[in-house]
Amino acid sequence: MKALLSVILLGSALILAGCGRKAPEGAAAETTHIHKDVPPHGGTVVALGDDYNLELVRDGDAGTLSAYVLDDEMEEFIRVRDPAITIVAQAGGQDQTLVLAAVANSATGETVGDTSLFQAQADWLKSTPKFSGTLQRITIRGTPFATVHFDFPAGSAKE
Repeated sequence: MKALLSVILLGSALILAGCGRKAPEGAAAETTHIHKDVPPHGGTVVALGDDYNLELVRDGDAGTLSAYVLDDEMEEFIRVRDPAITIVAQAGGQDQTLVLAAVANSATGETVGDTSLFQAQADWLKSTPKFSGTLQRITIRGTPFATVHFDFPAGSAKE
């Protein structure tokens, strides 16, 4: 019995260590949250420093690009104050400017100036599944991120 308890405790410790999060004191291992760092919409991840991510989702039929602001583990949506964000894409040998407007959502209480979702529509997105891009600027919780380069749909990795 003592050996079994030791194995359970060791296994729990290894799982928690792999996650990078600690269980609250007194919490059982079964209630500890384990994350996978997976974009919630299956999109392209653009790392913004160590603490945030932008998930880009292209809808080729509609010609839209949506950008979701997320935490470092892609579990929580982060609301920002920017009314829009701009991406300059290099597609087909030309620069294409996308101005992604803040999207309000009455179901979540998000408003322009307090939202985690931005969206733009452009006809060239209908026929261009791959492009290089540069996020011009976004400010998240007082921290500005500017000139962030990425490839779509490959994304960018945290350094």
